[in-house]
Amino acid sequence: MQISSDALPTILVLASGVGARFRASGGQVHKLQADLCGRSVLQRTLDAVRASGLPWHLEDAGHPGMGDSIAAAVRATRDAHGWLVLPADLPLIAPASLVAVAGGLVSGAALAVVPWVGDQRAHPVGFAPGVGPELAELHGKDGAKHVLSRLGAMNKIAKMPLDDIGAITDVDTLADLQHACDLLRRRSAVSPV
Repeated sequence: MQISSDALPTILVLASGVGARFRASGGQVHKLQADLCGRSVLQRTLDAVRASGLPWHLEDAGHPGMGDSIAAAVRATRDAHGWLVLPADLPLIAPASLVAVAGGLVSGAALAVVPWVGDQRAHPVGFAPGVGPELAELHGKDGAKHVLSRLGAMNKIAKMPLDDIGAITDVDTLADLQHACDLLRRRSAVSPV
């Protein structure tokens, strides 16, 4: 799907978390700085974001909760044509998945687009511009759950199936990091870069 460049939603890359579970699992650095087959987790996520061609904003100011991070990122990009909320610990996300969610957001009447991989909710979650004021007021660890509950009750959420294991492969522990590295090696073996 071709999206008009003047109507592109902005990807909000959320990199403010503490990464406590990663350190508790034995990680020696912040999970976003951990080496994933030669590049950091964050760098791999940003590579996919850049490859999507969508505008983006990195929110890494160390907010206390996901809601606070989303709110700060939305306030920093108030003029955006919607937002795709992407946790920075999804280093295998496919650029095509980002573009697909953006296209679903731009083309539909839904106020939010929630991707799924099989029966698992995935990322990024897309929000229309009209939801911006509510997102800008979020706080706490629950992110945008309350916003999604309200929109769901109004039947204003579009579900989007994705065929992208990277949309659900987050890095929270050393075991997750190893799993992501294994997936990346398999992907490279199938289609060398």
